[in-house]
Amino acid sequence: MMPPTPSFGALVDTHAHLEDRRLQEDFDGVIERARAAGLVQIIAIGTTAADSAAVSEIASNHRGIFAAVGVQPNHVAGAETGDWSRIVELAAGPRVVALGETGLDRYWDRAPFPEQQAWFDRHLTLAHDRGLPLVIHCRNCEADVIEQLGRLRRPVQGVLHSFTGTAEHAAAFLELGLHISFAGMVTFSNKTLDPLRAAASKIPLERLLVETDSPYLSPQPVRGRPNQPSHLAWTAQHLAQILGLSPVELAKITTANAQRLFRLPEDDTL
Repeated sequence: MMPPTPSFGALVDTHAHLEDRRLQEDFDGVIERARAAGLVQIIAIGTTAADSAAVSEIASNHRGIFAAVGVQPNHVAGAETGDWSRIVELAAGPRVVALGETGLDRYWDRAPFPEQQAWFDRHLTLAHDRGLPLVIHCRNCEADVIEQLGRLRRPVQGVLHSFTGTAEHAAAFLELGLHISFAGMVTFSNKTLDPLRAAASKIPLERLLVETDSPYLSPQPVRGRPNQPSHLAWTAQHLAQILGLSPVELAKITTANAQRLFRLPEDDTL
């Protein structure tokens, strides 16, 4: 039996793959449940040119939903001629608030690493030119991302999404100018994730964000089910406990951070 979802404050899910069929099958219900759980805004994330177009369309048709467009590192090898031009075009959309998901990945062997780095550079340059924040994917390659961002020799506006690194990695990302976002993994009971919770406890509150990464990474106690934006309340509740905050305080802080970073209008809500 599904436990009742907590509801508090006004939360922003900064990373959800709303174009995924598992969310599209009951999209109205997904949004209704998100609203009931206290969510006010969602950023729908693209990972290819095709689904970047899809999330841009979703954002155009729904209040409180905004889009990030880009090609995720595991998909760069499959990109077709014209895909980058499509991303550049989509980035000018009125409800596109970020570039990404971009970054680097050494966990999956789906794209040559130099090709990932070249595409990451494309996103970095376009984000700088357009004044857009970045949504950065990093799996098993924190040192590589830190090195590539460091070569820019300027602060980077954006977020390290679904952070899973150490406190030392977090400090390096913060020094580069990034926000740090936590997803459902911070709620998992595995002792191997204690360093992640320790890192979370050291993030400056003004750089903290929360996300679901729906339909992935469902938090406890709904782990094992497809994730959805309403489940953000569980992650936020757990993170509030780690930080010694009330859930309402955590919601207020992370929502203000998200709206500032992504320039979200406060009156455009679900």
